[in-house]
Amino acid sequence: MEGKEPKKEQKRHQQKHSGPKAERKKSRKQLGTPAGDDERKRNPKAFAVQSAVRMAKTFHRAQDLKAKKHHIPLVDRTPLEPPPIVVVVVGPPKVGKSTLIRCLIKNFTRQKLADICGPVTIVSGKKRRLTFIECSNDINTMIDLAKVADLVLMLIDASFGFEMETFEFLNICQVHGFPRIMGVLTHLDSFRNNKALRKTKKRLKHRFWTEVYQGAKLFYLSGMVYGEYQTQEVKNLGRFISVMKFRPLVWQQSHPYVVADRMEDLTDPEMVRVDPKCDRTVSLYGYLRGTYLKNKGQVHIPGVGDFAVADISFLPDPCALPEAQKKRALNEKERLLYAPMAGVGGVVYDKDAVYIDLPGGHVNQEQEEVRPTTELVQSLISTHTTLDAKMAASKVSLFTGAAALTPGEVEEEEENGLTSGPQESRVWDPEMQRERRKAVFTEEEDDDDDDSEGSSEEEGDEEGESEEEDEEDEGGNKREEEEETVLKNKAKDKTEPKEKQGIKTIPPAKRQKMEERKVEKEPVVEVPAFADSEDELEMSEEEEGGKGEQESEGEESDSEGEEDEEDSAVERGDLKPIDSGHCSEEEDASDSIEDDCETNVSGKEGKKSNATSKMEEEDEEMEGGELCYESAGSLRWKEGLQQKASEAFLRQQRAAPNLRKLVYGTVAEDDGDGGEDEEELGGLFRVSRPEKGKKHRADGVDCSRFDPDAARNWDLEEMLDSIRDCFVTGKWEDDQDAATLLKEDEELYGEFEDLETGEVHKGKAAKQKDQAKEESDDEEEEEEEKLMNVDDETQKNKRLEKKRRLKERFDTEYDDGDATYFDDLKEEMQKQAELNRAEFEDVDDETRVQYEGFRPGMYVRVEIPSLPCEFVTNFDPHYPIILGALGASEGNVGYLQMRLKKHRWHSRILKTRDPLILSLGWRRFQTIPLYHIEDHNGRHRLLKYTPQHMHCGATIWGPITPQGTGFLAVQSVAGTKTSFRIAATGVVLDLDKSVTIVKKLKLIGYPYKIYKNTSFIKGMFNTVLEVAKFEGGSIRTVSGVRGQIKKALSTPAGAYRATFEDRLLMSDIVFLRSWYPVSVPQLYNPVTSLLMPAGQKDSWSGMRTVGQLKHDLGVRNKPNTDSLYKPVVRAQRHFNKLHIPKELQKALPFKSKPKQDQPKGKTPKDLQRPAVIREPHERKVAALLNALSTVHNYKSKKAHTAQHAKHKGFLRQRDKAEEDKLKRQKEAKKKLYRMMGQKEKKSQRSSLKGAPLDD
Repeated sequence: MEGKEPKKEQKRHQQKHSGPKAERKKSRKQLGTPAGDDERKRNPKAFAVQSAVRMAKTFHRAQDLKAKKHHIPLVDRTPLEPPPIVVVVVGPPKVGKSTLIRCLIKNFTRQKLADICGPVTIVSGKKRRLTFIECSNDINTMIDLAKVADLVLMLIDASFGFEMETFEFLNICQVHGFPRIMGVLTHLDSFRNNKALRKTKKRLKHRFWTEVYQGAKLFYLSGMVYGEYQTQEVKNLGRFISVMKFRPLVWQQSHPYVVADRMEDLTDPEMVRVDPKCDRTVSLYGYLRGTYLKNKGQVHIPGVGDFAVADISFLPDPCALPEAQKKRALNEKERLLYAPMAGVGGVVYDKDAVYIDLPGGHVNQEQEEVRPTTELVQSLISTHTTLDAKMAASKVSLFTGAAALTPGEVEEEEENGLTSGPQESRVWDPEMQRERRKAVFTEEEDDDDDDSEGSSEEEGDEEGESEEEDEEDEGGNKREEEEETVLKNKAKDKTEPKEKQGIKTIPPAKRQKMEERKVEKEPVVEVPAFADSEDELEMSEEEEGGKGEQESEGEESDSEGEEDEEDSAVERGDLKPIDSGHCSEEEDASDSIEDDCETNVSGKEGKKSNATSKMEEEDEEMEGGELCYESAGSLRWKEGLQQKASEAFLRQQRAAPNLRKLVYGTVAEDDGDGGEDEEELGGLFRVSRPEKGKKHRADGVDCSRFDPDAARNWDLEEMLDSIRDCFVTGKWEDDQDAATLLKEDEELYGEFEDLETGEVHKGKAAKQKDQAKEESDDEEEEEEEKLMNVDDETQKNKRLEKKRRLKERFDTEYDDGDATYFDDLKEEMQKQAELNRAEFEDVDDETRVQYEGFRPGMYVRVEIPSLPCEFVTNFDPHYPIILGALGASEGNVGYLQMRLKKHRWHSRILKTRDPLILSLGWRRFQTIPLYHIEDHNGRHRLLKYTPQHMHCGATIWGPITPQGTGFLAVQSVAGTKTSFRIAATGVVLDLDKSVTIVKKLKLIGYPYKIYKNTSFIKGMFNTVLEVAKFEGGSIRTVSGVRGQIKKALSTPAGAYRATFEDRLLMSDIVFLRSWYPVSVPQLYNPVTSLLMPAGQKDSWSGMRTVGQLKHDLGVRNKPNTDSLYKPVVRAQRHFNKLHIPKELQKALPFKSKPKQDQPKGKTPKDLQRPAVIREPHERKVAALLNALSTVHNYKSKKAHTAQHAKHKGFLRQRDKAEEDKLKRQKEAKKKLYRMMGQKEKKSQRSSLKGAPLDD
């Protein structure tokens, strides 16, 4: 082996770069022919059908798979601005529901939420919002949320396996319309062994598929990092949620409903003081879902009851979708989070009042810790002076960002506390285990995540994203990540406590003084408050704009430079200006009020809060101008209006408009160094002179800037001619000229006939032709017209030919050419959806609401009077409040026929007349069902218990619900039982009382007189009238003799005469089988779990079953003595002698005659044989003979045994000899056959050779 040479490396294949083969490859690449098509052309035999059967099978399979994907097309009724998608997070306790919601919220909005309390609405994308709701382990909550969920995230503890709650919720969903379900496996980090982890994943996945559907999505959250799930896994889950499509569920599509995210008590406080138990008037807020909702209707609140609506109104969307759709990703302002029950939402405007979020302990804090937001709130609460007095006393800053006109005004503003400030939000710090008060700036809505590690992790994880989403979403998320890193750097300066940045904090009083000094010392950016046009103001955007654009364009920029720029901008107090033709893309996209009017406050705390911005919005509406108030305002702003307006006009004339911004709405600014050297006039105006070098720089980013100062005289005719062809009115080629094309279009499409009236409308060209024909008789003109027509015809034909070719090419590329019924149906539904949308498209919301009702997607306020006081006093935001609108007849109560089946996992069968809690429609209520089954003759027979594995009928007294609605039954909603809680499921069949349920009734009577086949029966009835009702009825005895009731007897009462097939005995019992109609108990007891005190909402108990009552009261059943088992004592029967008449005896044969059967009497003494007494000698002889016979018997027995053994040996020898003989014969036969075979073989061989056969 050692001597062997090392194996030579094989020469690599050198691809051809020239030659015919390479040329063919190049041409194929250029044409874009798929490799498979080329192969088919070159070698068609290889792709021919090998097996017709196999081909048919594959074709059928492909068609089956294609058909399986088809759903029945439904009309798309989703509004243009759909309501947020309800994402319900379900799972047993301690499985990680809250953590997952927090991580998803952080993923979408970059904000942390300490307590998940009530619905949390977020903007997840340009066209999608999500509402997250956590579902507790209470069965009431599970039932309610299953009815409104669009998507269910089902959390499963992988270390423990499936729990009963998971299966219960799945069964609830199956009954109420199956929403989209995604499984999420948690606690996977508890597995140390990879093999065990893989097996567990596979086992859980297949079980999950069994319950939901084959291939249902199951996510794996592999572990936790710092108390949160891994960023990349949460991001992938978020991506799946944000691209998921939903099918409309029948119940949700036919019923409007509101998942309330806010509740306000509107009851007069005086009434509550006088009578704390009085009924309350409550307004509930939320997005309307389902279908259109009419005002003044009836709603059902699950867990409370049915109520009439006093008033419905729609409010501005608190979590609006971003209006500008030109970006791929949301900017920081559009990442909204709205959770009023969790204390996130800030200032909310309402019909009744302005609600300001004041976290607990806010008012009681010490005076020196007062923040600007608190001062604003305190000033709003403790108002002692009228508005007129305030207007007279207060001062105003002329321009946003400008220094105050007099030094006293700024001090006065800060002392009065009317400057804008941050809004306070309480955030739970998991490390410190306490609530921290955080300043949230509503302008930028910065994320609370101060860890730079988190951002770098998210950037790093970007590479490993799943490829299952569409490209657009992926790109959008990358853009979000890049924006996030930049905005986090911004946020550090604004949101981080100064201790973290290494700066000593300054006491509040000193800080205010320092800020005042900063205002005096530092140069301030000024924005004029008047704008005559959009393109008027040109200022500090040129310095900051480039940075914003690069973020929105998704380009990488030098982060250090950005930080320096941002720091300097913050120090100078720069704020975003009014939207002009020069602002960056990101600034332009945000359409909030703060962009239009912003107040300047120096220092890092001077940001505008929600409250002030919204108050200013109202002021704008009243005044009609674009002024922004920093204080309550005064009338001094009217001074010198003419001068200011003229200055603004001159500034507009001098400013260079950005044409690209005006035309396309976006700009790409170059990075300016900032205008430190720009002039200021009196500290009021900044003269915005564009730098010459900047404009004419060769490598400038934006080449679309239009320079008005360039030395060109546009009054000259030559200059105008040089650019004339750039416009529509210039000289164009024949095939491009707009006038020619319009003329051709008019000829092609100008003439049409109104099909209803039959009137022919002619285009301009046609009309001109008609006039020419009527007016002009000159031949020359006609000839000219003919020539023109010929030219036009050729042009028209050319264009039509071109269009035809284009259409053919399009058809060959895209059309399958086999439009099916399914496609036609889809197209029809599409047309219907477009018609529905177009009907009220141009009508304003106020008018639309009157015609069609409140449409889904609106944020509505529903006012409900006469709610029980417990609803308000025991309100717990962790339990969902749903307002389900009721149909026309759904408010009534009546009899319902249902088909019901006991759930196979429920341990016990159900008993008739035992109260049962049903979830039907929106409602949860307790009722008493009667179970019955239909016999072959159509009779509905009452059942005492439900069948084990079979459907049965059930009739209840309950709310009228549409036919086909599914329901489920539970025996108790109090606490968690160890067994499966869902007792039965079923569907509503009918809504009337047409079904008569009957039960069997056996009436028993006894004969008291018997005349041959006629008997008199008593004890069955009590009166003659009862007997008269049953005349002709069939009766029967226990022994099986059938009979009929004939006539009532006068005495005794209730006795009657009956005839039978045979004569009865006095011991017979007669019974009558009858059917007795049963009435359904009228019990409808709504489950009012939301009225229970806090902490007891899952312990509602209604009517108890008879078994529970007896158990609780310690009552024992007294058994029916007749039903007890007793020892059977049967008396011995004596039968009479058999008597045969003499005549019959004569006819009998001799042996059967009774004489023979008579027992023989005793033999008479004379006939009896006498006993023989032997002599002594005879006795001796007899004894000897006896002894001899015994010996002889013994000897003969012994000889027989020996002979038997000898014979046995002989038989053995004979068998052996026989066996040997057979063996020999077999061998001989074998030998013979072998020889014969050889001989035959030899003869065959010789015959093949042609030799003569040997005999």
